[in-house]
Amino acid sequence: MYREEYLRWKNTNLEDADLNPELERIADDDDAIKDHFAVSLKFGTAGLRGTLGAGTNRMNVWVVRQATQGLANWVKAQGGNQTVAISYDSRLKSDIFAKEAAGVLAANKINVRIYDALMPVPALSFATRFYKCNAGIMVTASHNPANYNGYKAYGPDGCQMTDDAAAIVYDEILKTDILTGAKRMSFAEGVEKGLIRFVGDDCKKAFYEAIESRQVRPGLAKDAGLKLVYSPLNGTGLVPVTKVLSDIGITDVTIVPEQEYPNGYFTTCSYPNPEIFEALEYGLKLAKETGADLMLATDPDADRVGIAMKCPDGSYELVSGNEMGVLLLDYICAGRIEKGTMPKNPVAVMSIVSTPLADKVAKHYGVELRHVLTGFKWIGDQIAQLEAAGEEERFIFGFEESYGYLAGGYVRDKDAVIGAMLICEMAAYYRSIGSSIKQRLEEIYKEYGRYLNKVDSFEFPGLTGMDKMQEIMDSFRTNPPKEIGGKAVVSVTDYMKPEETGLPKSNVLIYQLDDESTVVVRPSGTEPKIKTYFTTTGSDLTEAQSKKDHLAGALKPIFS
Repeated sequence: MYREEYLRWKNTNLEDADLNPELERIADDDDAIKDHFAVSLKFGTAGLRGTLGAGTNRMNVWVVRQATQGLANWVKAQGGNQTVAISYDSRLKSDIFAKEAAGVLAANKINVRIYDALMPVPALSFATRFYKCNAGIMVTASHNPANYNGYKAYGPDGCQMTDDAAAIVYDEILKTDILTGAKRMSFAEGVEKGLIRFVGDDCKKAFYEAIESRQVRPGLAKDAGLKLVYSPLNGTGLVPVTKVLSDIGITDVTIVPEQEYPNGYFTTCSYPNPEIFEALEYGLKLAKETGADLMLATDPDADRVGIAMKCPDGSYELVSGNEMGVLLLDYICAGRIEKGTMPKNPVAVMSIVSTPLADKVAKHYGVELRHVLTGFKWIGDQIAQLEAAGEEERFIFGFEESYGYLAGGYVRDKDAVIGAMLICEMAAYYRSIGSSIKQRLEEIYKEYGRYLNKVDSFEFPGLTGMDKMQEIMDSFRTNPPKEIGGKAVVSVTDYMKPEETGLPKSNVLIYQLDDESTVVVRPSGTEPKIKTYFTTTGSDLTEAQSKKDHLAGALKPIFS
């Protein structure tokens, strides 16, 4: 079957200068043909994601058209405004894919609101809500390497699509022939007919106003003299992040020149992910040269932000997503109580794989901290529940350990723009009182205990990768470990059992050990990886790290 599909593609004029030569190159390579055509990219709640190239198992205009036709069929059954918002990032072909998607929607007589230049995930979520759209499309592969692209789909609430909606769209995609099934109209024709319109300045202005209204201590940043180095990692963050920082008075911002402008080849780092040191190297070098208080970086679709903070000895230390989540929760709570802006019965939300240290901080301030499944859509779902009850203002903060933060319900996905603003405001505040982020973090550890949270990832590439991952997860369930690294397992939480967890099914296992350490095992939802999350405590960092290393060493043979 895959060879027949390959030949069908090879004998079709694909209108793409890259695809036909690629098909010629693999003509005598059965393994390559199988890899490109034996399976199709599966559409789920995170949409599509894959390497660029020819075939059903790659990201290309034909896959984008097919997916968009499936989405269009779902939208047409929804009533409402019959409108879809679209944005895109700096990745290779993102702008082409966005315009192709717009053309398919227009051919289906669905209205489109598309940004006139690349804009990040939160801007797409905002536009979806602003225009009361049926759906939203964000063309991005987030922080994946340069040879990837993807297609995130959003529901009318601006949240990533629910399981039920994604399943319906996927059924519609499967009914659509990839080469002949999608309706099409050129982008220019769609604009001419008034079906495709650009996102207006009113929407952009409202987006920035919504973010800036979430300042904890308005006006403080402009007099603090904060010195910042910022890298958009060649993605979408440059314009929105620098605008918001300028608006709140942070103007001493040095942009990393090699990573300033959009560049889908990401030539300065093979993996444009602010979680990893290599992506921040250029920024750290510049921070040392300029003596910056803070170095900050956003990923290509600017929904996640990572930082390095200046230490008393002049060195720079990376702050983990868990640490920043706790720091921001602490800062927002203390600041809002001080300013009298804390709502009654405040609610914060974090993912189940994030640090238990946040529970202690939330309890200290009298904040209800809700735990949800991994994936920011579940945090968005909690905001939606509060909104439905007329209590949206109770939501003060949400975070997940993978550098995703949100304060306020104006969007329903993580937002590096507000994350950057709040981190810089927090740094400016501590600087203004003779302290620092580093000092406050040490105070938190002294007050609540020295927690360490680390994540290890194991990759399973190729066609058999997903099967291998499933085998490992099945083995954990059929032969559950009684101990890990010599520490007895005292409880196991299996999130495939909603009757026990009270949450929807999810392929996640959490092991509580007898020394209060926890180990979480879960497959990634977007990459062929299994992730293991470790939480350990100790009298100091060395002890906590030693415990983590011992646990990780015990588990490693299982994933090799």
